[in-house]
Amino acid sequence: MAEQKKKNKKKRCPNCGRVMKQQFIGLKHCKCGTSWKKGSGYFERDKNMVFALERKVIKKGKNSIRTKQVPVIRYRKQEEAEENGI
Repeated sequence: MAEQKKKNKKKRCPNCGRVMKQQFIGLKHCKCGTSWKKGSGYFERDKNMVFALERKVIKKGKNSIRTKQVPVIRYRKQEEAEENGI
């Protein structure tokens, strides 16, 4: 019988070829400064970027509310970034 090759599920960096590490579900980083976000694709990280999880309501029921955590990218203000030495 013909063997089927297993597909490599690890996301690789397009710049350096290293395996990207997962920070959150749907958000991966590489040491070279490249990141990948589900939905938007590859991008270069800036010093004023902050990665966080945000709760999103996915279903409102009669007696319950279901939430889901999704990764978001926030940006620091320029003054705040200079204060922290970033």
